[in-house]
Amino acid sequence: MSATRRAAMGQEISRTTFTDDDRQRFALALQAETALARQWFEAGRFAEDSLTVGCELEGWLLDRNRFPKASNQRILAALDDPMVVPELSRFNIELNASPRALAGTALSDMEAELRAIWARCDDAARDDGGNVVAIGTLPTLKEADLSLSAMTPSSRYRALNEQVLRARGGAPITLDIDGIGSLHTAHENVMLEAATTSFQLHLQVPACAISRYLNASTVLSGPIVALSANAPFLFGQPLWHETRIPLFEQAVNCGDGPSGQRVTFGSGYVGADPTTVFADNAAHYDVLLPLCSADPPEQFSHLRLHNGTVWRWNRLLIGWDAARQPHLRLEQRVMPAGPTLVDMVANAAFYYGAVHMLAARPQPPEAALPFEDARANFYRAARDGLAAPQRWLDGKTHTAQALLTQLLPLAEEGLHRLGVSPADARRYLDVVALRLRTGQNGAVWQLAHHGRHGDLFQLTADYLALQHQGLPVHEWPV
Repeated sequence: MSATRRAAMGQEISRTTFTDDDRQRFALALQAETALARQWFEAGRFAEDSLTVGCELEGWLLDRNRFPKASNQRILAALDDPMVVPELSRFNIELNASPRALAGTALSDMEAELRAIWARCDDAARDDGGNVVAIGTLPTLKEADLSLSAMTPSSRYRALNEQVLRARGGAPITLDIDGIGSLHTAHENVMLEAATTSFQLHLQVPACAISRYLNASTVLSGPIVALSANAPFLFGQPLWHETRIPLFEQAVNCGDGPSGQRVTFGSGYVGADPTTVFADNAAHYDVLLPLCSADPPEQFSHLRLHNGTVWRWNRLLIGWDAARQPHLRLEQRVMPAGPTLVDMVANAAFYYGAVHMLAARPQPPEAALPFEDARANFYRAARDGLAAPQRWLDGKTHTAQALLTQLLPLAEEGLHRLGVSPADARRYLDVVALRLRTGQNGAVWQLAHHGRHGDLFQLTADYLALQHQGLPVHEWPV
């Protein structure tokens, strides 16, 4: 999974400036590859294998005072592990889990692999005089931390920053978030994006079913972000339960108009041909990184690079398996990092089981829930968490907490049908059930802790200590 993501999102590039000729040649190559993707889908060239899953986990590096520590180059050099890669800022890293069939002990195997990689990262961070922590947005982060001096040395990141600002005519990026509190500021670069760390799930399904899964994933986005919310603070202000959502959407905004909104929930459900998503990218989004490649069109190098600069919360990807068979998969991006590995894998278990059942419904869920309602659900859930109202397939409005409780049996049935180990299903869905029963996810715990103690440094220190203990967040004391 991670190799394809690096090709689309994080691949190093050779230069940071581009000419009109570069843009014209890139546009022609993109057009050809977009047409080829459609031809391959119509011809059945993409894999029809059973479900395969993977994930990416982004983490923060901290110093001993719980401030972000710009040390990822030293940590990555010490680790020398292809499963751990840099992120935009020097104080972030990304861990990747191996793709595996969604059956048997896949979920506990994913947790075990992430735990082993995380332990190595933590050891390296400790040797460097710090720690690594998984949290949606670091409470002790200051706006001054997000300077270009903290950017990971990379031509791709420099080019992305230059091209976003070019698209904005040099105007600073504005940040306006109103929620529990309000934050209004202007920033001179794209480093705001570094304040958003996530736990991204990948799901490869038979190509003939990818549209159903992509739409089902979109329908589930509101409940899922409410379940997993873990980013209520930014620059000392309590804002949304999942402030990472509006922050990321505004951090790489390229200006007015639909094409300027590079991070988006989308404009509608996908139809029978999922490759229309790629056509929409080519038609409606200016190319930010027009780096032309000599690769043949069958590598989709231009399509994947362009697709990597349109950050839909549910994103369609092209990849290849070990046998070089091309496949389509979706990337579910709404979940934040943290609070613990067991919490994150529990979120994954719920998502994989529920999305499988919704995608298999005789009546597609998108036929019962207008896209506008799914989008409204998503932003309400990001803002208000488990208390957010959610319009559902029954035509009724429920709180996210009540709706998720109703969906638990659906997720359990989905894991059963997928052949997931009953012990795995029971372990992880029990974590979800208890979180819903107590009403305490990461955001609720952070807000309650701050309400009681009023100290973001103590909050971060206690969060880190509890994360190290490994207890799921519903058991965390305030």
